[in-house]
Amino acid sequence: MTGIQQRAELQRRIWQIANDVRGSVDGWDFKQYVLGALFYRFISENFAAYIEGGDESIDYASFSDGDPRLSAEIKDDMIKQKGYFIYPSQLFCNIMANANNNDDLNTDLDKIFKAIESSANGYESERDIKGLFADFDTTSNRLGNTVAEKSKRLAAVLKGVADLDFGKFEDNQIDLFGDAYEFLISNYAANAGKSGGEFFTPQHVSKLIAKLATYGQTRINKIYDPACGSGSLLLQAKKQFDEHMIEEGFFGQEINHTTYNLARMNMFLHNINYDKFHIELGDTLLNPKLKDGKPFDAIVSNPPYSVKWMGSD
Repeated sequence: MTGIQQRAELQRRIWQIANDVRGSVDGWDFKQYVLGALFYRFISENFAAYIEGGDESIDYASFSDGDPRLSAEIKDDMIKQKGYFIYPSQLFCNIMANANNNDDLNTDLDKIFKAIESSANGYESERDIKGLFADFDTTSNRLGNTVAEKSKRLAAVLKGVADLDFGKFEDNQIDLFGDAYEFLISNYAANAGKSGGEFFTPQHVSKLIAKLATYGQTRINKIYDPACGSGSLLLQAKKQFDEHMIEEGFFGQEINHTTYNLARMNMFLHNINYDKFHIELGDTLLNPKLKDGKPFDAIVSNPPYSVKWMGSD
């Protein structure tokens, strides 16, 4: 499937999900549920694949949560390696299997997301995992007035995401998450009275900026975006180099809390492990959080130049 075909299929599927929940969820809010479900599916499949290690005789989804192969030592090692832990019963595929018959789906998902985030507590990855599902609020009244209504609409979103079939994420001709994000922002931002340009940089622009910033360099230790949005510029830089060429990783700061969460999710979705990115929340001009340490080899940026300055001058 070509990139154009994948993009068309992705957009068709997104509209199909929209039709299933139409009239109940505002477009801007709907974006968060689709992206949250995409992220949940991805980290579930990524985590299971990591444990299986390419051994086709191992099916992590079929394990019981109390399987002796999931000892405390194994769990500890997995969190140190991946940054989080997901029990078999918490995997996207296992939740999806009974989603349509689960009237408590919304509260079950809420517990799962909290458990995934809390699995990193006390580990180096805690800061990178905390709050990742904050905008995927499964208990919000925006989904319905009753638990059953919320669960029904969430089941429709999960089914739509489950039906997305692009094979392995890393084999895609397009940036699945980035394309979904850009598509949803561009279609819903205007209706919500928001400026999509504050949250993302179109992929063709990101590619040009990344190429200019890395021109002539064969190896980069650190790359930085002071207004990173959802991370598109940093990720385009990754595509210009073999992943081992950007050694210490990807650094950025973002003032918008929702977009800050999306940037961290985007890193995981592109197989950038928690120890290879450092995204901070805050105003870079008033409170730069990445000014110490080794200097950056490359800086990319598409700052929100039209946003009113709120500093003292």
